[in-house]
Amino acid sequence: MQPTLDTARLTLRPFQLSDAKRVQELAGNIEVARTTLGIPHPYPIEAAESWIEAAWQFAERGERYAWAMAEKENDTLLGCMSIGVTKAHQRAELAYWVGRPYWGQGYATEAAKRVVAFGFEELALNRIFAAAMSKNPGSYTVMIKLGMKKEGEMKQHLLKWETFEDLVYYGLLRSDYEAARGEGV
Repeated sequence: MQPTLDTARLTLRPFQLSDAKRVQELAGNIEVARTTLGIPHPYPIEAAESWIEAAWQFAERGERYAWAMAEKENDTLLGCMSIGVTKAHQRAELAYWVGRPYWGQGYATEAAKRVVAFGFEELALNRIFAAAMSKNPGSYTVMIKLGMKKEGEMKQHLLKWETFEDLVYYGLLRSDYEAARGEGV
């Protein structure tokens, strides 16, 4: 079962079907969709509903946990934070998007810190990594704030809307996470 996680300003909870319209609205925004790996534009409501239902199944199997990033005080959905787990290798990929009205307010970093802690402390992962399009510095700035180190850049690795995009990869090892915690970082 997928846990609900809390931060100072956010509740990270499993998505509900009632979130589909808000997911469509936020993720389907062209500025959000153009810098994410798998979000289409336009984003039909049926796709949002199917994605939520699939997220439940992945969580039930312990393969991927997708949390609705919601404001604590009013449960307003701001975005998504997820971690896709490869149990055999004790690693996971962190992925996220934040609705355009909430960019630049630290929500992704706040949620990602909590999910990274969950990954290392609850799932006993050895490594967490993330990828972003090189044209999306806001996304990889979050990775840097998590203590992740740049591991490489893959040129023209992804075809998005008929344009090849470069991807940057960042990663964090359990040993580096624990060392940073010991230093009070």
